[in-house]
Amino acid sequence: MRKGIYILPNLITLLSMFFGFYAIVASLNSDYERAAWAIMIASVFDVLDGWVARLTHTATRFGIEIDSLSDVISFGVAPGILVYTWTLSSFGKAGWLGSFFLVACAALRLARFNVQMGGAEKKHFTGLPTPAAALVIATTVLAYDELLQILGHLRLASLADMVGKDYWVLGLTFLLAALMVSNITYHSLKEANLRERRPFGILVGIAAFLAVVAYHPSLVLFLVSMFYVGLGLVEALFGLLRRKPKDAAA
Repeated sequence: MRKGIYILPNLITLLSMFFGFYAIVASLNSDYERAAWAIMIASVFDVLDGWVARLTHTATRFGIEIDSLSDVISFGVAPGILVYTWTLSSFGKAGWLGSFFLVACAALRLARFNVQMGGAEKKHFTGLPTPAAALVIATTVLAYDELLQILGHLRLASLADMVGKDYWVLGLTFLLAALMVSNITYHSLKEANLRERRPFGILVGIAAFLAVVAYHPSLVLFLVSMFYVGLGLVEALFGLLRRKPKDAAA
């Protein structure tokens, strides 16, 4: 600390914290859409601070600690308050307990991540990353009305009625909290080496994906975030099924 701190990566971390705090304020003012977008912007800065620190060789223990504190605010407290003020408050005690469980598991997930920084999570995450859980909450808020409209157009009245009752949001909150502290492996962007040469078609695919996101941002981002959550569950299930025949053979 006597030598000072690196300004650039920590400034980006503070920007992530700023938008997380703004999401809390917007949620308390019943401006749920702005709160959701603020959480999404915070996640962008959360990716950037680590990327900049590694690129400029300015990663420090101080940066790791302030990043974790920022993540607790932006991806723990902010989505917890957002989902509670948006819909879970109608469930009474179960609603605020679900929100607290989300915040508590986010803090526990980050504490475990810091302990395992030595080598266990260099190329993957153990448990659902806190930004991913927060993005599921944020995109659910943004895509909620569109989901109801799509189900209505498809004449799926029973499913639309279930979505409209919000019980699934309560269940989703508990599920996300449990996944954060689970031992399920989730992929990290560190697994993709962007410095290596890749087929030209990958760049075309990325451009097409960005065009789809720009056309229908809330719904597409909701589907992507849910796909990421489901991918970890499916891979864990396949791993369990593969392990059983090996155990039986042994």
